[in-house]
Amino acid sequence: MRAEPVGFHFTAKQEEAQRVVSGLATHCMLFGGGRSGKTFLTVRNVIMRALKATGSRHLMLRFRFNHIKASIILETFPRVMNLCFPGVTYTMSSTDWYATFPNGSEIWFGGLDDKERTEKLLGKEYATLYFNECSQVSWTAREMAITRLAQLVMQDIGGRAATPLKLRAYYDCNPPSKAHWTFKLFKQKISPDNREPVSDPDNYVCFQMNPRDNIENLSPEYLRTLAGLSHRMRRRFEDGEFADATPNALFSEADIDKWRVDVRPEYLQRIIVAVDPSGSGDEDNADNDEIGIVVAGIGFDGNGYILEDCTLKAGPATWGRAAVAAYDRHKADLIIGEANYGGDMVRANIQASRPNVPFRKVTATRGKVVRAEPFSALYEQGKVRHVGILAALEDELCAMSTSGYTGRGSPNRADAAIWALTELFPGMVADPNPSEIFIRPSEALAGFIG
Repeated sequence: MRAEPVGFHFTAKQEEAQRVVSGLATHCMLFGGGRSGKTFLTVRNVIMRALKATGSRHLMLRFRFNHIKASIILETFPRVMNLCFPGVTYTMSSTDWYATFPNGSEIWFGGLDDKERTEKLLGKEYATLYFNECSQVSWTAREMAITRLAQLVMQDIGGRAATPLKLRAYYDCNPPSKAHWTFKLFKQKISPDNREPVSDPDNYVCFQMNPRDNIENLSPEYLRTLAGLSHRMRRRFEDGEFADATPNALFSEADIDKWRVDVRPEYLQRIIVAVDPSGSGDEDNADNDEIGIVVAGIGFDGNGYILEDCTLKAGPATWGRAAVAAYDRHKADLIIGEANYGGDMVRANIQASRPNVPFRKVTATRGKVVRAEPFSALYEQGKVRHVGILAALEDELCAMSTSGYTGRGSPNRADAAIWALTELFPGMVADPNPSEIFIRPSEALAGFIG
């Protein structure tokens, strides 16, 4: 391939960031909001290092390979080559996924979700490591990879004597909570292992970049999208701030991010619509809690998928129709609803919209947080995955802790999601509610697999 010139210049903030990442520190993290130029700048630096050190090897990592393939291999890398290195040729192996330059240097691309490929990648030594979206990378995986930052190569400096290329580890992220290792290592300068101060704090530097610093390269529509996000998401993706850590949090945004998928699986074994009612009436309900309505399914891979958050503030007639509409839209197998508010009223509201729709009444015998606690480990292990960004639901989940709910209002969205997961993972609950199913005979078996 040959990169063709298009034209390139740094913004003022990117020039500042460039001075930081080209300084004396080995470990350099760029953090901040979305589309601020963090990835572009870092990829450019890795390429520069490859071009000035003959035969050098460099590694770009992300938690999932398909994400680094889509965002860097197929998008950012060729764009950086076109804009910043016009005329420089390279070849890209679509088998092992590495780029080779005329001087023999290589840039490898990998995902930490593929054990076999990860072992192959980490069997080599590198002069540069780049952890893209490092909020999704575990501390253990980072520690394992950093041992391969060891390749000694000489950089070409024209007619002067060659000198060793400094080893570098680059990181970037939309900042997660302050409980994450990125905050501890780069902001607090402590070891995530034992919370002791790092022995060489000057070797860890970070720099914040936000969308407003890259406004000349962004569309007004994107900026309006950021402005419309929830407070937590806006703080992270627009303001680029680390969120306060919820003590003893059950769910972390880092885990949700790590396992998030863009598209739902084509086939699911079972799909549930869960309703968490608030007891509001059809009139004068503006000050009532929202009615949690969440759709979730379980795939043939054994993973749960949160498909849609249909939560709304409305009375029984309206939310009954919304639940049935979600049932139809997702071709669900069953609607479940908490019966604490009005007993059979929940079933009546659902079936008023669609007589004899498959429905199961569930009764809460424990608090919301207690019901949610068993699913914390499933989120951490990637057994539950969100399809797309479900900002309001994720706000509520991240506010749940072992000591209670720390968010505003009532976590109706989160409670509906937990009801759905309880139905999909019955083994996670020690004392599930007895079945109380109202179902059309024609649907008794249809779509009910596993």
